[in-house]
Amino acid sequence: MKKPVHKHLIIRAECNNAPTDQYAVEKWMRELIRDIGMLICKGPISAYVDEPGNRGLTCVTIIETSHVSMHVWDEVNPGLVQLDVYTCGPFDTKIVFDKLKKSFDPIKIQWKYLDREHDLKEVPIDK
Repeated sequence: MKKPVHKHLIIRAECNNAPTDQYAVEKWMRELIRDIGMLICKGPISAYVDEPGNRGLTCVTIIETSHVSMHVWDEVNPGLVQLDVYTCGPFDTKIVFDKLKKSFDPIKIQWKYLDREHDLKEVPIDK
């Protein structure tokens, strides 16, 4: 068995094309997980909440090596997409950024990439 890598990618993106269709987001997440070489254990599971002030979509998937989640708030303009990829397996972060850019037309992207093996050490990435 390979030693776990405990990497956590956290993305906050303001997007012109923030998703609102839960089934489309589930498909997007399945494709992302496949593209980064992870295996799904459960999900994706999503729900759209139509509550003024908190309207948006949440989608979560349990993967063999941890989880992937997405939260979307579509009341604001541009829409806000928050993506969380936590895994003990290695993956190419560029694939995540490329898919996000291609799908949701972000105008601003912020991120943290953490090594969580012994503490919460921020590590550099190529995106």
